[in-house]
Amino acid sequence: MTKSVRKKYWICFGLITGLILIDQILKIYIKLNFTLSEEVDLIGDWCKLHFIENEGMAFGMSFGENFGKLFLSLFRLVASIYVMYLLIKLIKKDSRMLFLISISFIFVGAVGNLIDSCFYGIVFSESTHSAVATAFPDGGGYGRFLYGRVVDMFYFPLFEWTWPSWVPWVGGEQGEFFNAIFNVADAIICIGVGLFLIDQFAELRKKKKEKEVESETEQEKIDSNSDENKDNHTSVETEKKE
Repeated sequence: MTKSVRKKYWICFGLITGLILIDQILKIYIKLNFTLSEEVDLIGDWCKLHFIENEGMAFGMSFGENFGKLFLSLFRLVASIYVMYLLIKLIKKDSRMLFLISISFIFVGAVGNLIDSCFYGIVFSESTHSAVATAFPDGGGYGRFLYGRVVDMFYFPLFEWTWPSWVPWVGGEQGEFFNAIFNVADAIICIGVGLFLIDQFAELRKKKKEKEVESETEQEKIDSNSDENKDNHTSVETEKKE
């Protein structure tokens, strides 16, 4: 293993460990200290902690009931295993650092919410609007393995408005930006996708420039050969005349 590859292993797995710990520590704190829908202002009234639980999708969304929950948990499990395999393979190839970090972030996003889905139903009691959950309750947790709910808490209602009455379907109703509630894992996976796109765009530009340089070099060679041929032809013609 080269020094560069070893360094990339340390960076990637250090990031993964640190970010998963941050995600889980905050989720456990919220779960054990907040009742459902409890809200605390962090910065004014546009940056809040607002505790909700969902069945496994990002940004507070749900998908189906029991079957949908099981499908999402299994899908996330398979995706996490594949992304880990891909990351190790890419590190061994000594791939670009930004590319590896983007894949690491996507892995963190998947695993962070997978932990909730796998274990929170076993470890914690039910959270309600009037009672805070407890860890390892005597009667067991609120759900089975793979049926836990994902904890979300970040809420940024930046501004609100009222839709004009003439707008179809939503006329007269209140609108809000940004009304999704999410967690650290959701944010990290979005950052990972953003870094991945930046890396791919930069790589495409690099390859385009390399092709342009190659093309210019080839053209210079062609021009040089053409000039040489002309000179040779001129020399031959001069010799013939002599």
